[in-house]
Amino acid sequence: MVAGVAHVCFQVRDLEASLAFYRDRLGLKPAFDFTDDQGRRYGVYLCAGSRSFIELFAADVIQASPNQSYQHLCLEVDDIEQTARELRGRGVDVSAVAMGTDHTWQAWLSDPDGNRIELHQYTPESWQTPSLR
Repeated sequence: MVAGVAHVCFQVRDLEASLAFYRDRLGLKPAFDFTDDQGRRYGVYLCAGSRSFIELFAADVIQASPNQSYQHLCLEVDDIEQTARELRGRGVDVSAVAMGTDHTWQAWLSDPDGNRIELHQYTPESWQTPSLR
């Protein structure tokens, strides 16, 4: 049985710029690096809360599938207004916070490669609430 989302993997053009964004701007903690036989880093694993991670690989190491249908990564946050303020203070362009159709607060941003990221805060009225453990 599925227990949760383990990780999301991104192919990135500039590993250092993407690492700086996810680590320094979003505040995710690095877990470990992927290195080659010469000790050069070509990938990084970052903690995204609980048992979830974001995995970044340099674009010249892995190639995305040709018909990939990825739309966005969604990160649950505990206080969306505070999170949006803090990220804006770190130079991240974050949309206005708005109530989604599913009665969940959301805001949007993009990483250096243009990957869309949704910030998500559940409410008691969120359609997902009955399924949360």
